Amino acid sequence: MDDIQFEEAARVGQVITIKAKVNRAFKTSMEVGINVTVQDVLTNVEKIVSVAYATYVVKPVGAEKIELEPVKLLSAEDHLEHALATERKRIRLGYQEVFQNLMQESNKEDTFAEEDAISADLTHVQSIELVQPPHANHHGNTFGGQIMAWMETVASISASRLCRSYPILKSVNMFKFWGPSVVGDRLVFNAIVNNTFHNSVEVGVRVEAYNCEEWIKNQARHINSAFLIFNSVNDKGELVTFPKIKPITKDSVRRYHGAIARKRIRLARKYMLSAKEDKPYDLWEKSNQAYMSYSNIATLTYLAAKTGWEVTSTLNNIRIWTHEDGDVLSLKVEMQVKTASHVAFSLLSNFTYRQQWDKHFLTCEVLQAVSEDDKIYYITSPPPPMTGHQPRDFVILVSRRQPLEPSEPYIVAVKSVTLTSVPPSSEHCRSEILCAGFQIYSDSSSSCRVYYFNQMTSSLMPYLAANLTGSLNSIEDTALECIKFLELKGSKC
Repeated sequence: MDDIQFEEAARVGQVITIKAKVNRAFKTSMEVGINVTVQDVLTNVEKIVSVAYATYVVKPVGAEKIELEPVKLLSAEDHLEHALATERKRIRLGYQEVFQNLMQESNKEDTFAEEDAISADLTHVQSIELVQPPHANHHGNTFGGQIMAWMETVASISASRLCRSYPILKSVNMFKFWGPSVVGDRLVFNAIVNNTFHNSVEVGVRVEAYNCEEWIKNQARHINSAFLIFNSVNDKGELVTFPKIKPITKDSVRRYHGAIARKRIRLARKYMLSAKEDKPYDLWEKSNQAYMSYSNIATLTYLAAKTGWEVTSTLNNIRIWTHEDGDVLSLKVEMQVKTASHVAFSLLSNFTYRQQWDKHFLTCEVLQAVSEDDKIYYITSPPPPMTGHQPRDFVILVSRRQPLEPSEPYIVAVKSVTLTSVPPSSEHCRSEILCAGFQIYSDSSSSCRVYYFNQMTSSLMPYLAANLTGSLNSIEDTALECIKFLELKGSKC
């Protein structure tokens, strides 16, 4: 399971609706999206409880692996979730590396010298459950939801030893199934508080399984682990402050620092995946790199998938579209290019080439090559026309993705980020890009369609306004130069 965030609590007497569907099949595994809502029968108000993503692995028959058929996409939402499932898989695969990097940073900080701190060992709780037929599926394996319910119970008791009240579950992190348990197994649950953060507490739960023979020999099977985050409220509905935890043993120190690292990742994930269009550009740091890259790709994918685009200009192989959503105005430029899609992708994803066809780029340098698919650039640009303003500069994250299927586009996503090492200067006006980039679709082995998107900011409005009124053809001119550049370079490849 991916990390689960609970937005609302479901109570007795309310109607719960659970919707689940397969978003994407990855050969022998699949991602299933789960949407849980709650409806009050008196007010008829419906609220989201949680949106979660689970990964299922196909159980092989014999020695051969079973390869899954691709998912049939029936709606625009299906296409969107299908595309973003790949990004979520990247995050899962890279989580451990990010966590280890943050653990190294956290280990350098000695922050548990509190006089009134409570020993973590006082919060240890153990529970034993016997798996019976109602607890298992048709394969005889214990339901994952049943294990999670038992884990929540023992974790809640552990957390209550600190807050002296009833804890409220807010999120579940790193819920992993390391192996199955079956009917007849004894499941031993061990829960302990790892760390507290003012109004919240993290409880780690480890689940071990024993069959009859293993029980006698004391040979445990580690089948599940998870980290549950609780908060608590008093009689006035105010959040309760948790006392500090003091780790005593080497293992409790490891868990203490691990909780700090997971909180940083959790906050970064919650912030980045909220995809708020009005938030300022983001501080680039280790805890949020994977989620910022995901957000970059996801925001462009959402923008491209919107309905209601209107054609405002058509010229030769170029069409310009606009999209209004409240106060937000977005731009789409469609270009027909006689170049192979993979060549266009290679050229457009390297922003050091941008000056050769885009006069809005004065200089461009790579600040950080984060990975093969993510780079941070520093760009300077002339002032907008007819404004009298000073030149602008940008610090941007460029994330690129190649398609996994022929029908999918190449993607180059762009958004502004904040680097503490590159503060604003008096020589330039620091500007931002909320969401921009390219989607490139292959038409044949030697031609493609390139779509450029930009969610407009105040610094770009003068260009669009001049284009719409006909006083300036900056957008068409730039698109023509882009086509010439791609076709010239493509002919040499």
